[in-house]
Amino acid sequence: MSSATGSRLSSAWLRHGELVRFALVGASTFVVDTGVFLLLKSTILEPKPVTAKILAVLVATVVGYVANREWSFRARGGLARRREAGLYFVVSGAALAVNAAPLGISRYVLDLATPTVSAFTEQVADLVSAQVVGTLLAMAFRWWAFRRWVFPTALSG
Repeated sequence: MSSATGSRLSSAWLRHGELVRFALVGASTFVVDTGVFLLLKSTILEPKPVTAKILAVLVATVVGYVANREWSFRARGGLARRREAGLYFVVSGAALAVNAAPLGISRYVLDLATPTVSAFTEQVADLVSAQVVGTLLAMAFRWWAFRRWVFPTALSG
């Protein structure tokens, strides 16, 4: 096998391995996000679902930074740790807006809230918009932005 072919295979494996690890971290932080969101939304932040969503994403973001830094993107570097962490949280802040937007649209533009719709419909709309649509959009944005700005350089192995 030529050096160029080996380099391409190594690069492909690095990218796919990172994607798998990123997805597993994402699945874990999804559980954290969903648990915190449902807890806050059903208790102290019941009348403020967007605030509950933002706080849940913030908690999941802290968990995600540690897991992504130490596992998903451990083979990447190139930035001082403080700068890397700062960029991670800036990107995550933008992703938080991407994540919360579908819930805001569902609640305040489409008016999928009681008394306009049933309580059950409101709950389903909240979960689908916040936990499915918002999460998928934010995940795609994070994958792209983390690799581009936060963990930009693949370290040679």
